[in-house]
Amino acid sequence: MDKKLTELIDKALTRRSFMAGSGAAAAVAVVAGCGGGSMPAPTPAPTPTPAPVVLGDSDYLNFALNLEYLEAEFYLRAATGNGLLAADTGNATTTVVVPSVTLVPNLTTAQQNYIYEIAQNELDHVRFLRSALATDAVTRPDIDLMNSFNAAASAAGIGSSFNPFSSYEAFLVGAFVFEDVGVTAYHGAAGLLSNTTTGKTYLAAAASILAVEAYHAAEIRTLLIADSVATATMTSALVTPNPMYVTYANQISKLRATLGGGNETPLTALPAYAIPFVPTAYMPASSIVACDSTNSIAYSRTTDQVLHIVYAAPPGAGVKGGGFFPNGMTGNISVTAS
Repeated sequence: MDKKLTELIDKALTRRSFMAGSGAAAAVAVVAGCGGGSMPAPTPAPTPTPAPVVLGDSDYLNFALNLEYLEAEFYLRAATGNGLLAADTGNATTTVVVPSVTLVPNLTTAQQNYIYEIAQNELDHVRFLRSALATDAVTRPDIDLMNSFNAAASAAGIGSSFNPFSSYEAFLVGAFVFEDVGVTAYHGAAGLLSNTTTGKTYLAAAASILAVEAYHAAEIRTLLIADSVATATMTSALVTPNPMYVTYANQISKLRATLGGGNETPLTALPAYAIPFVPTAYMPASSIVACDSTNSIAYSRTTDQVLHIVYAAPPGAGVKGGGFFPNGMTGNISVTAS
C-alpha cells in the first residue's frame, strides 16, 4: 500500500477514536452531573395566567336571556303543558327536566288568565332579547324544573319535595322563586352596560323588561296574600287566612337571602279579622312591593349573587352549575367568582 495513503488512514482512525472517547466522556459527565446534584435543576417555565374575559354589553344581555329562558319554560309549561319551541331556543339540543305533568290543574278562569298572561310576557321577552342580540344570542341551556324545586324546598325547610305544577297555590310559590330575582338581576345589570350607542339601546331594553318583571313580582305577591283569604277558615264571626303558602314563600325568601346577599322583603301574612269587618281595627299586609325601606328603591344584585341563587350554591368561587341550570348558563357569565 502506498506510504502516504497508509498515514492518512492511521490519522483518520486515531481521530475517530478520540471523538468517540470524548463523546462517551461527555455523556458520563452529564449523567454524573444530574445524579450528583452539583448542577442546579433547570427551572420549569411558569404556567401563563389566562387573560381575564372582558365582558361586553352582549354578555350582560345574554345573562338576562338565560333567566328569561328559565322563566318562559316555567310559565309556558304551567299554562300549556309545553315549553319553548325550538326556534325560540336557538334550536338548542339541551333538555328541560320537568315532572310528568306540568299543566296546573283545577284553575278558575281568572287564575288561568294570570298564568297565561305572564307566560306570554316571558315568551315575548325571550323573543325580544334574541332579536336584539341577533347572532350574538346564546342558545337555551339545560334547565331543571323538578329536582331544583325539591332541593330548594328541602334547603328552605318546606319539605323533601315540592312540585310547583301540582296546584295553583304551589304554582304561586314557584313563581315567587323567580320574579324577585329577575327584578334584582335587571337592576344590577343596568349599571354594567356601556355608555355607547349599543349600550344605551340595551339599557332601554333592560329597563323595559325590568318594569314588566316588577309588575309580575307584585302580582305574584298580591295573589299569594289574596289566596290566603280565599282558602281561609271561616266562622260566622271570624275569618282566619290560611298562612301556609305565604309561609312557604317567606322560607324561599330567606333561602334566597342566604345565597344571594340579602336584599329581600318578606311577605306579611294577614291576621284573622272579625265579621262584620272593621277597617280601622285591621292591619293589612305591607309587603306587596319588594324594595329597600329607606328610599323605596328596587333591590339590586350582582351577576355573581344571581348565579348563586339559580345554581342553589352557597358563597364560593368556581361553581359552574346546579339548581335550575344543572350544567350552567350559556355565555361568558356562567361561573361564580366569590
